[in-house]
Amino acid sequence: MNIDPIKLKKFLLDAGFISARQFKASEKKAKNSEKPIEDILLLEKLIAEDDLVRLKAYIAGIPFINLDNLTVGHEVLEIIPEAIASSHNIVAFKKDKTSLEVAMLDPEDLQTIDFIKRKSNLKILPRLTTESGVKNLLAQYRKTLKAEFKDFIKKEANGIESIGSTGKSKTKKESLENVAKKIPVIRIVDTLLKHAAMDRASDIHIEPSEREIVVRYRVDGILRDAMTLPKQVASGIVARIKVLANLKLDENRLPQDGRFRFKKDEEKFSVRVSILPVIDGEKVVMRLLAEGAKGYGLEELGLSSDALEGVIRAIKRPTGMILITGPTGSGKTTTLYSILELLNTPEVNICTVEDPVEYHIPRVNQTQVNPKIGLTFSNGLRSLLRQDPDIIMVGEIRDKETASLAVNASLTGHLVLSTLHTNSAAGAIPRLIDMKVEPFLIASTLNLIIAQRLVRRLCDKKEEYELKDADIKNLSHFCSQERLLKALRQEKLLKSGQVLEKAMFYKAKKSKSSVDGYKGRVGIYEVLPITETIKGLITEEVFTSRIEDRAKKDGMRTMIEDGLIKAAQGITTIEEVLRVTRE
Repeated sequence: MNIDPIKLKKFLLDAGFISARQFKASEKKAKNSEKPIEDILLLEKLIAEDDLVRLKAYIAGIPFINLDNLTVGHEVLEIIPEAIASSHNIVAFKKDKTSLEVAMLDPEDLQTIDFIKRKSNLKILPRLTTESGVKNLLAQYRKTLKAEFKDFIKKEANGIESIGSTGKSKTKKESLENVAKKIPVIRIVDTLLKHAAMDRASDIHIEPSEREIVVRYRVDGILRDAMTLPKQVASGIVARIKVLANLKLDENRLPQDGRFRFKKDEEKFSVRVSILPVIDGEKVVMRLLAEGAKGYGLEELGLSSDALEGVIRAIKRPTGMILITGPTGSGKTTTLYSILELLNTPEVNICTVEDPVEYHIPRVNQTQVNPKIGLTFSNGLRSLLRQDPDIIMVGEIRDKETASLAVNASLTGHLVLSTLHTNSAAGAIPRLIDMKVEPFLIASTLNLIIAQRLVRRLCDKKEEYELKDADIKNLSHFCSQERLLKALRQEKLLKSGQVLEKAMFYKAKKSKSSVDGYKGRVGIYEVLPITETIKGLITEEVFTSRIEDRAKKDGMRTMIEDGLIKAAQGITTIEEVLRVTRE
């Protein structure tokens, strides 16, 4: 909500919150940093957020409401979908027969107010509140849903009978079809999906044991227990998921894979399903992909300025190969898509072969691998080369044939992007040699290798601390103190001459909106440009360590160093960096 700075100054001075000299200094800082003056006043702690918002409400003639300690019923909260509430910072807190009181950070957001008015068919009464007040109510969405979910499951599970494994196949199939259509089963599966989407889960694990079913959600890369269900609902839940994914209902001895879509509020999700027979039944893993998710810029992914410059230089070259390495779930595909977004112009033809196609990109020709009908990475890539492409993206190089085709494509005038499963950037080179690609061809075609991991982001509330001797001794096992000191000074996180003990790091702090102090993830990277020196080492088939040592001398920042810089910047923690990089 924008307030005229002249008006704001007058009211601040009249109320005695700050002096004219303090306002003038803040005004200068706001101009230099291109930030609103309110942000500077809060950052400099010249005024409390509560006082500033009350003042803005008074100036604008809008009532102020303090929501910090307010508890709101689920039926009122749910009038505004959680996705809308979170993205637009607007929450419902009071309702009568004709009107709905909503608290927001920007009462001038008329489009959102109009949407809620049409959805609720009520008169909307906007109120101004603080960011902490909105967070308090957003946290209640999850708490209320979890409480209701437990009661709901207990109630619905009693109406579902377990289906035995005996009997004729046809009878069993009919029984499974019947149970999959039952309202309690449908509601349980729908609730599991919507709950996962609300918690920003990337995966749902449904794991049968001897006496119960454990449901776990993977949030920000970490698996968490979500729910324990009675054993008798197992066959019904699996049957329902099989129906949604168009899988064989009466097949419980072989693994099956499928996919389906579902919608939560205004957001659509694509779900990849994997079903695996285990001792106590069938384990289900569902991966959730938000179809409307926007691509990230390379800066948003977490690439530092020097690394970003190296990537931009490499992708501007019309031919060659760019590889992204890391384990499953390290964000490789997201990085590939971000690069494709930059390259996606009307002047070029971009073709991809992927497994799966996770996000649809306009003007890019995306092909889904289907091994059942013979459409593998190698066959798909072979066909793409006849489609007059300028840029080719291969989801993953898994075998000798795909590696050979990718290298040959980059030799014959194409820019090729792909991924490999290796632990470091330098480790991609021996991996290609293992796939029988000649070292001189690797040296001729490779432009750049990016290795990456994902670490959890710290929330706004976090604790500062300085390293102790034991912490520094532990870090010295993973990276060079001299290199870390140099990097911290380059990033202006330490002054020249200051020692490592003076660097400020951060710890996660639990809050109402975050049970563990983290929310979201960011990448940590090492970017290895293939220089003439590195090309010489590749043709000599030297060890990975020698290539890495040379790259570090040439200025490459290792993944753990990049992570520790982000820890010192307050983006993540040292514990997170060590968790994902420790081999």
